[in-house]
Amino acid sequence: MFKAVQFDHEIESLVRFVEESDPDHIVAQTYQKLRSGIPDLDLLRASTLAVVRSTEVPPQHHGGPLHPVCGVHAVRHVADRLSGNEAFLPVIQHVALCNNHVHSMQMGPYLMPECEPLPGRPGDIGSFHISDAVLDNGMSAEQRDASEGINATKGAFYRSLRAMQAPAAEHYFLWLLNNVSRSDALDQLLPLAIGRNGLDDHNFLFPVYTARALDCIGWDFANVLFRPAVRCQARRAPRLLRNNYDFDDVQELIKEYKLLERGVPEQATRDESGIVADLGLLMGRNKNYLDNIEPMARALADGLSLQGAGEALSIGAAAAYISTSYGNPMDSHLHTGTNNRRYLLSLPDVSLENKLLGLLTGFTGPEVLLAERLLNWQENLDGDVTARLPKLGQAALLDAIVESIEGQPWLDWRKIGVAQTVAPDSVKETVALARQYAELGYDDKVYFDRLAEIACRDDFTEMHALKHFQAIVDEYYTTGPGHRWLHLVSAAKSAAIVHLGREHRVYHQARELIAA
Repeated sequence: MFKAVQFDHEIESLVRFVEESDPDHIVAQTYQKLRSGIPDLDLLRASTLAVVRSTEVPPQHHGGPLHPVCGVHAVRHVADRLSGNEAFLPVIQHVALCNNHVHSMQMGPYLMPECEPLPGRPGDIGSFHISDAVLDNGMSAEQRDASEGINATKGAFYRSLRAMQAPAAEHYFLWLLNNVSRSDALDQLLPLAIGRNGLDDHNFLFPVYTARALDCIGWDFANVLFRPAVRCQARRAPRLLRNNYDFDDVQELIKEYKLLERGVPEQATRDESGIVADLGLLMGRNKNYLDNIEPMARALADGLSLQGAGEALSIGAAAAYISTSYGNPMDSHLHTGTNNRRYLLSLPDVSLENKLLGLLTGFTGPEVLLAERLLNWQENLDGDVTARLPKLGQAALLDAIVESIEGQPWLDWRKIGVAQTVAPDSVKETVALARQYAELGYDDKVYFDRLAEIACRDDFTEMHALKHFQAIVDEYYTTGPGHRWLHLVSAAKSAAIVHLGREHRVYHQARELIAA
């Protein structure tokens, strides 16, 4: 008998608030709940569960649960960064977005049914079969049965994904969540997720960001939150844009360089900072992003650690980002893709193969490749762009950066089309000021706190402004001091571009309530 997913009473009440409130009143009502003392994490959890339970996964990546779930990590950390009632801003944005999606006819009506975890059968082991040598290696009969059951379910799950049998895949994945580690369960989604990154960046981002959302709201909800990510994988993957990228070539590179046989070290075993910087800047300066795949493979074969390769990818992503005049406000995927790949490197039960494939595909997503045609701002990376600027104190320079961001000309994204937007030259002024801030060694926390509030203003891009900001901050603090400036400057460029459209309705409503 069909039964809809239900939550414990207290959580259910907040979830229903997000689902059932009138979109015209959701901002004010959410603010009142926060002011009354309901913890922002509780509301963030409720909005996430509401958009997962009550919206369908659309055929493309906008709408439904995808971007709200991907935004949870950013909302949580930006809310922690802001002080006082300003900390309500990202949560209000998230609740409003989820409520909007629930009430949209493009995404519903939909109600997630309960789903029973089911194991695969022994005949489903397939490529996950354990050799007799392993089975006889000190395993008890009980351990052998457990291992065979796990591998049978992994095999059944993978075949269900490939056969586009979403309901079966959900049953198998829920069983895996109960019987393997969190990172092992995520690892089962990665072969298709990474393999299809070249069709749409979100094939990779959605399942990984789902795990990070659960790190924020609690893994007790994994059996609900992961189901849309599974359904996304169990469908025919549309090609977002045409490109000449072939994932098989990446897999062949791993074989050619014998990366699985070499045993690539996870942590740096020697001082590799020079190699990391050289590789990162090489990738950031490449005119053809797909030419970045082999240098990464070669560096790993020469002894570069996974950690070092992740940092090189981070440097390269930021260098490439500030070198382009592409003005798409959703142009966040160099940073968000890198940040999620580095997250995978920290997980113990994600396979070495998937970690390598993740690193090698960092520049292959179609929304990353969109920026390649506008690589005409290299002076932001290699030019002396601060020489003509007067030297200001920290507070005055930060004010000048914010004034430059807020003073950008208005562009009508709806008429232009976001994918066709080119940033005006005035954004280069913002970049130059931010680079001067970095060169003078001013306080990074004060800088990021100020830009965090600006990231909370956008309500057009389905959380891209917040996701981009938080990915940049994450990467800033995990990059060596010599190249952190690339991320600091990227944050200003992103803020200036997002400000071009002035789509700030939710923000202005919330601001009026906070000021009252």
